[in-house]
Formats: sequence, C-alpha cells, structure tokens
Amino acid sequence: MDSSRLDLNLLVALDALLAERNVTRAARRLNLSQPALSAQLQRLRELLGDPLLVPAQRGMTPTRRALELQAPLHEALEGVRAVVAAGAGFDPATSELTVAIAASDYVQYALLMPLAFQLRREAPGVRLAWRALDVAQLAGQVERGEVDLAVLTPELAPEHLRTRKVLDERFVVIVRRDHPLVSRTISLDQLCALDHVVVSPRGGGFTGATDAALAALGRERRVVLSVPSFLMVPELVARSDMAALVPERLARDRADRLELLPPPVPVPGFTIVMAWHHRTARHPALTWLRDRVRSLAGDVR
Repeated sequence: MDSSRLDLNLLVALDALLAERNVTRAARRLNLSQPALSAQLQRLRELLGDPLLVPAQRGMTPTRRALELQAPLHEALEGVRAVVAAGAGFDPATSELTVAIAASDYVQYALLMPLAFQLRREAPGVRLAWRALDVAQLAGQVERGEVDLAVLTPELAPEHLRTRKVLDERFVVIVRRDHPLVSRTISLDQLCALDHVVVSPRGGGFTGATDAALAALGRERRVVLSVPSFLMVPELVARSDMAALVPERLARDRADRLELLPPPVPVPGFTIVMAWHHRTARHPALTWLRDRVRSLAGDVR
C-alpha cells in the first residue's frame, strides 16, 4: 500500500463507515453525498487491498481486516482531534461541537434537562445528543466515539473508563397535596395502608428495595401499579391517592402538587458518576462540560 495516497479525509470516511455500517447514514454524518462517500470507499478498497465492507441484508458487514482497523483508527483520529482542540482552546460562548451523553431517564430529567437549559445561555454552540443508557452496548459506544460521556451508577460503568462522582441521591415518599390520609409526615402504618406505584425498568415487577426493607420489619405494602419509568410516577401520584418512593430530584420541581416526605423505613439511596474514555481526558471542551455537569448537580440540590 502506498501510504502517501491515503489522506486524512479517507481515514475519517472509513471511521464513519465502520461506525455506521451504512453508506447513507455515514454520508449524512459526514455531510457528504452518498455518491461521494461511495467513491471514497472504493478508493479505500483499492489502497488497502480489501473490500472492507460488504453488502448485507441490513446495511454492510465489515471484513476481518476492517474490524482489525476499527479501534486503532478511531483512537488515532480522536487523538488528532484532541490535539487540534487543545491547540484551539475552548470558549463556551463561541465554540461549536456536538456531545453525546448516555443516561437513564431519571438522569436525563434530573440533571441533563437543567444542563440543556444552562448551555443555551452559556454555550449556545454546543449541541447535546441524549442517548438512552444501554449498559450492554456502552463500552463499545464509548470506544467508537458514539458516546462522549455516560452518567450512571458506579456499578454499571465499564471498568476501563475513567469515572468521577457527580451526586448522591436519596428516596422520598411522594403523595399528592391535600391527600386525605397523609399530611407533612408519614408513619409506617400509613405507608403500608396506601396503594403504591412501583417502577420496574424491565416491566411487570411489583417489588423493589422498599419491599425488602419492609419485609425485614415483617411488614408489606400494597402495590397496585407497575410502570417501566420513573418519569410518569409523579404525575400519576399527583392525580390520585396513590403513593410512591422516588429519587428526590425527580419530584422537587413538583412541590406545588406533591408532598415530599422522608420514608418511615430506611431505603438505600444511590450514587451517580460520570464515565468517559481516557482519550478525552484532556479535551478542553469535554473537560469543561464534565466540570459543568458536576457543578450543576450541586446547584440543583
């Protein structure tokens, strides 16, 4: 192979093609026309002496040689981008970039939504792409640069990523304002007497950490509704006589409609951390954003 004929644009094209495994999507990602990217792929095939990507039922399948190239190529390109970014510096008021953040629906609501509002004022050129947290895929997404930052509990963070603590969260009992049975405090008897909503991320579950804590005391509650997401729970409770235990940050901005009460039984809270690849550790824009996330987590308490 004549490496003098292999320019940086071709390597960037190959990186996108290997990430997307679809010419149309990769072209869109690179702001190129599909014929232009197809021509670059043909040049890469000729230069590297390998088909690289072959048609499949859905999109394209990388060859063995392409898979061997994917990780080192992406890391090398990210290194180049980091050097360029460090040399240019980062000015929140004028810089433009897109950052992909993977997080659960709770983190998106409690932390990333305030972050989005803040960035519109402080860094209008920064675009955020929220991605649903997929723990099984996260390591690969970060390695390929599809996710720049993950915000999650420590036990879910892939071991090879760098992490930093963001916040500690606790659970509160929520009931609607003017609830006929509860006001300002809630006793263990009251908690057990109410109908409850419980969150079951996988769907269909009717028990959680609260039930384990109650069982240790020889008590139980009555769960009448199981939902897959925390986000809908405050509204369900605000419009009924049901109760729920939710992360406190999820309910704070609904204090006009909900009572937030300390649980009468100890329910363990949880910690949230940020996780990122070591190659972005000194990227000025991403360093600034990580600091902003951590600062904002303290501001929204």
